[in-house]
Amino acid sequence: MLYGLQLIPQYREYVWGGNRLRPEHVPTAEAWVVYEHNQIASGALEGKTLAEACQQFGADLLGWQVVTKTGLRFPLLIKLLDCAEWLSLQVHPNDEQARLLEGPGFFGKTEAWYFIEAEPGAEILYGVLPGVTRAQLAEAIRNGTILDLMQHTPVQAGDSMLISPGTIHALGPGLLVYEVQQTSDLTYRVFDWNRPASQGRPLHIDQSLLVANPQAPRRFFPASQLKGEGVQELISCEYFTLERIAADTEALTLNTGQVSFHALTVIEGRAEVEGDGWMLQLERFDSVIIPACCDHYQVRPLTPLSLLRARAAG
Repeated sequence: MLYGLQLIPQYREYVWGGNRLRPEHVPTAEAWVVYEHNQIASGALEGKTLAEACQQFGADLLGWQVVTKTGLRFPLLIKLLDCAEWLSLQVHPNDEQARLLEGPGFFGKTEAWYFIEAEPGAEILYGVLPGVTRAQLAEAIRNGTILDLMQHTPVQAGDSMLISPGTIHALGPGLLVYEVQQTSDLTYRVFDWNRPASQGRPLHIDQSLLVANPQAPRRFFPASQLKGEGVQELISCEYFTLERIAADTEALTLNTGQVSFHALTVIEGRAEVEGDGWMLQLERFDSVIIPACCDHYQVRPLTPLSLLRARAAG
């Protein structure tokens, strides 16, 4: 019988990382908390990867809707990012562009951000200025003046947004970010703040010119619209839905409907997550996959709780 699958995160130590994810390992830039190659932490599947479990259990784990759409590969990748410096200015392809540029079997990268923490004055670069043409954008990418065309967007804790393929963007310093995306890490660097490319951070000018779209849509959900307790949808697209779940004292009963797995990540507080014959305690930044076949499950706050739930879209 399947049960809630707590995952062991993997970490990435990039030059822009900070000290909030692993204070003993600085810089730690990313924690890959829901990833097809994460190992399962406990139970009968302990030590197996999420990908192996998907192959073994298929629709029971992923949900019938997921298997119908994307097969037995786990369709999402969820990260936590600790941004102490600017990330590279980058752009991602859509599915068709990914196959064209990288080959069969590659997915594009649609992603969404939720800002867990934001220092005063924190901002991101999110799309180009209105009216910029493709010719102007291409010239700026080639000659390294792309910063002159970017929109600066202030952000605060609780804001969320969708990053569509073709959107040039960059996270700034002072941010702790939850990121959900397609199972893809295709990133084309447009500009990297003059960091040496020899440090394994090459620019991808040719790919960026093909992928960048000055008319890419901006979708922003401000923290001011967050409600109190309960389930609230933040972002939904053709690949995933992202929701915030908040509870102070009362348990919430939730349901997969066997349509899609649910991926839960605690961003504040502590919780017990319980299903039929299983129970897990989660600390801040812990993640668990609720297999689709689990159907009903409960989230019980041990302290005032905020978590994010991602599920595959139909």
